[in-house]
Amino acid sequence: MSVLLTKQLPLAKVSMSIKGDVKGGINEMFVRQSNLKLTPWDDAALKNYDAIVLLDVQPSFAYSPLPADVVPIAVIDHHRSRGKHKDSPFYDIRTDVGATSSIIFSYFLELEVQIDRTLAALLLYAIESDLAGAAGTPGELDNVALSSLMLLADTHKFYQMRYADLPQSFYTACYYGLGNATYYDNVIASHLGEIDSIEKPAIIADFLLRFDPVKWAMVTAVYDGKLVVSIRTADPKLSAADLIRKLLHNLGEGGGHRTKAGGMIKLTDGTAKEIDHLRGLLKKRFLKRLNVSTVKGSVDPQNRMNATQRHGGTEKKQEQFSVSFSVPPCLCVAFTFSSQEVAVILRTGMKHVTHMTVAVR
Repeated sequence: MSVLLTKQLPLAKVSMSIKGDVKGGINEMFVRQSNLKLTPWDDAALKNYDAIVLLDVQPSFAYSPLPADVVPIAVIDHHRSRGKHKDSPFYDIRTDVGATSSIIFSYFLELEVQIDRTLAALLLYAIESDLAGAAGTPGELDNVALSSLMLLADTHKFYQMRYADLPQSFYTACYYGLGNATYYDNVIASHLGEIDSIEKPAIIADFLLRFDPVKWAMVTAVYDGKLVVSIRTADPKLSAADLIRKLLHNLGEGGGHRTKAGGMIKLTDGTAKEIDHLRGLLKKRFLKRLNVSTVKGSVDPQNRMNATQRHGGTEKKQEQFSVSFSVPPCLCVAFTFSSQEVAVILRTGMKHVTHMTVAVR
């Protein structure tokens, strides 16, 4: 958006800013690869700008970066609106679009502004990332943007971003996401503990939704004094955005789309007791709203192995089996289970394979 504004308003000074830290995962990698020249966020300096454009969020949202008394000149987003927005002169809210970057792409087309190869790669990756996962639902504009940008993009730059190196914390989140996962009928829930980037619950929820029996996935984590919640669904009958607002009623705030949604609850003291209480309450509401029994299924292979260890009172050789998952576009995880260990093989892009063995908790 800053590129487009700079080209259309050559005499204006356009700066881009993100409130909060961008670290610990895919978003940090994108900022690094795109060489964004970000201006540090400063609430006090907002009054010095002639105009503010708000992207991928709306003033009425709980995580809006703007103070209540600051009115943006334009709001561009693809999330469902809440409340009235009479103050901003320009609102472009397209809920049938899967990525805000697709809307930005449409502005380039309408204004007949050329998109260079590097910018095409950035837009392509941004749209693909927003649509990633089983819950991704591209609209007509997204499909036009993806097909057009693929022809324009610097493919080397694009694949650099798609298969960029990721920090250890990313894999730690994958480990806890799988290790803490429990499913009930067609619902799965997990908790990541404390995380260093807010994107991780969404990534793990996308991954867990691909588990064959599952139609709904909920992942929670603690970030910056908040309990973050991410929901994904493959259920065509119910909306994730509607459900998460019901789950967070009188607790926090959330929203999103039909197939994916997120929200957060501000923690009072952040103790383990408070977090466990809120997680239990959310899970109870989640299962009740979906009319799912609280009898647990299991993604823990130990349950399967225990069933094979004894036969007619006779100890038998323990069964060993493997499960593999693919997390496009950057991660492949394969597990080989035995009674004492979990062997984890991680592969990223063209990197060499690293083999690690960790004890089962």
